[in-house]
Amino acid sequence: MKQNQVSVSFMLMGILFCTCLVASNLLETKVLQLGPVSLTAGFMVFPVSYILNDCIAEVWGYRKARLMIWMGFLMNFFVVALGLLAVALPAAGYWAENEPHFNFVFGLAPRMAVASFTAFLVGSFLNAYVMSKMKLASGGKHFSVRAIVSTLVGEGADSLIFFPLAFAGLMPFGEVIKLMLIQVVAKTLYEVVALPLTIRVVNKVKKLEGVDVYDENISYKIWKIKDL
Repeated sequence: MKQNQVSVSFMLMGILFCTCLVASNLLETKVLQLGPVSLTAGFMVFPVSYILNDCIAEVWGYRKARLMIWMGFLMNFFVVALGLLAVALPAAGYWAENEPHFNFVFGLAPRMAVASFTAFLVGSFLNAYVMSKMKLASGGKHFSVRAIVSTLVGEGADSLIFFPLAFAGLMPFGEVIKLMLIQVVAKTLYEVVALPLTIRVVNKVKKLEGVDVYDENISYKIWKIKDL
């Protein structure tokens, strides 16, 4: 029975994980200009979800990461659905001049929503899978390498799916490729910069929880949520 329980540390990381996903979707509506590079404001927080994914997979294993990924997906879907419902409902007369601004932030186009949700699921599960398999292969060593490689794979898959689905036909193909490469490189660099803090958090949580899971003889099927 204890195996199926979750700790306070796991719960807090899960809350932060879901919050980052919801916030990143809302922040995607603003584009930042950082020197010659354009990035969406979601860049500030979305890579944190991959860092948390690494932490959860490293400490509690793939099965707990799988639960958290699905919870993040459902919470993100819930907020997007509520936003679309709010956009569809009639606005008060005195709110009319504010309506376009609200709709711009919360009226996520169906195409964009499908691209975002699909990319998130594929990227997050690949990130957790690579992290889990590399931990087994290395005997738990080289966390830094595993964190960076898993992020490259996850973020790469995320961008490879999201940008063509979201922007194909809306901008030149070369610009789509450019955006994909910038996002993957920038988000991986984000993880590298945050790596010292990530390592400290992982070590602290392992010590606090007294757990360091190795995913031996488990099922990697993404729908086996009850298998904790």
